[in-house]
Amino acid sequence: MFESREHADLRQTVAKFVDQEINPHVSEWEAEKIFPARALFKKLGALGLLGITKPVEFGGMGLDYSYAIAFAEELGRIDCGGVPMAIGVQTDMATPALARFGSDELRREFLAPSIAGELVASIGVSEPGAGSDVSGVKTTARKDGGDYVINGTKMWITNGMQSDWICLLANTSDGAPHKNKSLIVVPMNTPGVQRAKKIDKLGMWSSDTAQLFFDDVRVPQRYLIGVEGAGFQMQMQQFQEERMFGAAMCVKGLEKLVQTTIEYTRERKAFGASLLDNQVIHFRLGELQTEIEALRALIYRTGTLYHANPDSLEVVKLASMCKLKAGRLSREVTDACLQYWGGMGYTWESLPSRLYRDYRLTSIGGGADEVMLGIIAKLMGTLPGKRGA
Repeated sequence: MFESREHADLRQTVAKFVDQEINPHVSEWEAEKIFPARALFKKLGALGLLGITKPVEFGGMGLDYSYAIAFAEELGRIDCGGVPMAIGVQTDMATPALARFGSDELRREFLAPSIAGELVASIGVSEPGAGSDVSGVKTTARKDGGDYVINGTKMWITNGMQSDWICLLANTSDGAPHKNKSLIVVPMNTPGVQRAKKIDKLGMWSSDTAQLFFDDVRVPQRYLIGVEGAGFQMQMQQFQEERMFGAAMCVKGLEKLVQTTIEYTRERKAFGASLLDNQVIHFRLGELQTEIEALRALIYRTGTLYHANPDSLEVVKLASMCKLKAGRLSREVTDACLQYWGGMGYTWESLPSRLYRDYRLTSIGGGADEVMLGIIAKLMGTLPGKRGA
């Protein structure tokens, strides 16, 4: 399912784009702590790469999710984590619910130009007091005439300093926390939206991350995605794509780091021999590559099941496993490779140190490792007081 000629053609297109349009600029974007999202997304949109799985009638390719996984894998060739993460927000985090549940009018207005790269999107879930605990979101959207009036704060918003619209999760009633939330499209130029600050982070420097304030922000009720009160469930569904994308993005990046480490340790001499000749190093690199291949197999299996039934609880469990494994393996691989690079690995601009910082987020963003373990345990029927369905 993942090895057809069409998949190979897509991979080649993405790899060529990364080599020509992204990697030559990564060091500059890292230094500036932002990349030109709109300009880059227009180029990606012109190649059709921002709508691989999206409906054809709105400019997408209409392909199955295996192609999105292939796309995410090849983005792992990028020499940083921030740019592929920002692209993933556009394709697999802010737009899946809109593509699946949005009205035709809303999809024409926001999805089609996002697929074309004309609009930059953000996803607005996390808040200062609610990250992995999505049910704790406090932002409100109350009805007033034909509008929603939105008040609240969003935190850790990728693309937040550049985005044209945000897929916002807000409370639209005072009901139970899993049934009172809705997803609403909010244009970022709406009066009352304030991009409070760009957050300075440990890694992912080239991706802008914002804190946003919403002060009596008024948008028409037709900007609601799907039905009112179904936002929590729709966001949980969006998370499955986010988690698969994030895991797949790590695969090629980790492979590249292992291969680069092989090349470095082969050339680096110590005590009259290459570092790579030490059994502790070449055995360890073999172990790490084996783990990367195991992660790839898990992602492919999850993607195959997602294609058959995206709402399956087995998909939820396996997507959580993908993200858990990707986060932990990223920490393991980057730490080991940095060690074998020695002092050079500890320098700020080296690939091991950059990926060490960037990939650390994989165990935090989109649901922390501990949340993934809770989901897995619940669906295995081992969580106290819970039983798998």
